[in-house]
Amino acid sequence: MRANRRTDTKPELALRRALHRLGYRYRKDHRLDLDGGRRVRPDIAFTARKVAVFVDGCFWHACPEHGSKPRANEWYWGPKLIKNVERDRINDAALILAGWTVVRLWEHVPLDEAVSTVVTALGTTIAPGPANPADAARPADAAGPADAAGPANPVGPANPADHADTVEPPKRNPPATDDPLG
Repeated sequence: MRANRRTDTKPELALRRALHRLGYRYRKDHRLDLDGGRRVRPDIAFTARKVAVFVDGCFWHACPEHGSKPRANEWYWGPKLIKNVERDRINDAALILAGWTVVRLWEHVPLDEAVSTVVTALGTTIAPGPANPADAARPADAAGPADAAGPANPVGPANPADHADTVEPPKRNPPATDDPLG
């Protein structure tokens, strides 16, 4: 079981790369300490927008479409897989109670569909900043530079909340060449 990864699975890496390419910044495998002592580690966490994304494996989280039930040692695997699903539901409820939006994706979901689901969830949340009266009293640097939830826009306004609904990738300079004329 050492080869079974808890983080950095192929579907998770593909989703993270696609989101990063669109300009979104996030925390990976970030531990959230919720009220009541519950600790949750989403695969991808947009902490400023309070969006937690989980990429669930079909076997480990008992996908109704692709999950398989092991025949060997069923006495062990049956309850374990049921506990995994129950823990997922408890974590979802705790996150929702704490004000988070939870996005659960199966590993077999096509990448473009997964990206659009996450972008939609990010678009429905309220970005912190002056545009949100509830966060007006919060210091500007409270979120930290690694906490940017929206697309990075180096030439845009100072407040990312002004363009929270856009998903344009950031403008990039062409690569430098050794040719003095080019």
